[in-house]
Amino acid sequence: MSIPARHPDIASRLGLSHLSPASADLLARGAREIVLPRGTTVFSPGQACPGWILVETGSVRVMMTADTGREILLYRVEPGESCLLTTSCLFGEEPYAATGQTETDVTALVLPASTVFHLVESEPEFRRLVFSGFGQRIGTILKTMEDAIFHRIEPRLARLLLARADAEGKLDATQADIASDLGSAREVIARHLGRLADEGILAKDRGHITILDRAALARLAAE
Repeated sequence: MSIPARHPDIASRLGLSHLSPASADLLARGAREIVLPRGTTVFSPGQACPGWILVETGSVRVMMTADTGREILLYRVEPGESCLLTTSCLFGEEPYAATGQTETDVTALVLPASTVFHLVESEPEFRRLVFSGFGQRIGTILKTMEDAIFHRIEPRLARLLLARADAEGKLDATQADIASDLGSAREVIARHLGRLADEGILAKDRGHITILDRAALARLAAE
């Protein structure tokens, strides 16, 4: 992780145009930019929250892992977004209960808790920034849980493959990654991918999948 010098234009980078001069200066003095390579663990269960994080480039996966090793993706944090769990842990003074891991190279801004608390209390514009998307993110988590518990895996797998594939029908994804995204077990995903391959709907290699019959996969996705 590298930490460059402070940036005086932090307020404008965050789209905060109505901060008081004192608040803008406090923000500039407190903010740090971090650079995280792909595959970096940003936080893990039991860890204290180091500050409020806003992703500027790249993507972070937030997932929970059971004692069995099975993972479920809760949500992704993408450019311009903050992490719901980080915000919750920061204000609730609770440790993390999930893992955040970069799935690309990431740059992000980190603000210390003292700065965040002061600005949330004194600046409505900053308060909206911190809590924007809270309801939407909670809805995403509930939908993930609903799908994992109540909906059949095959249509969900088909929809994921269609959404991730490029124009040529190719996508790079391991069985473990797909299982995490769908809240399933790797063995279950392996079995269903194998069946789709046997039916000529797709071809699979280690870490690579190619859709051969998009129409058939679309019919499955619509079930």
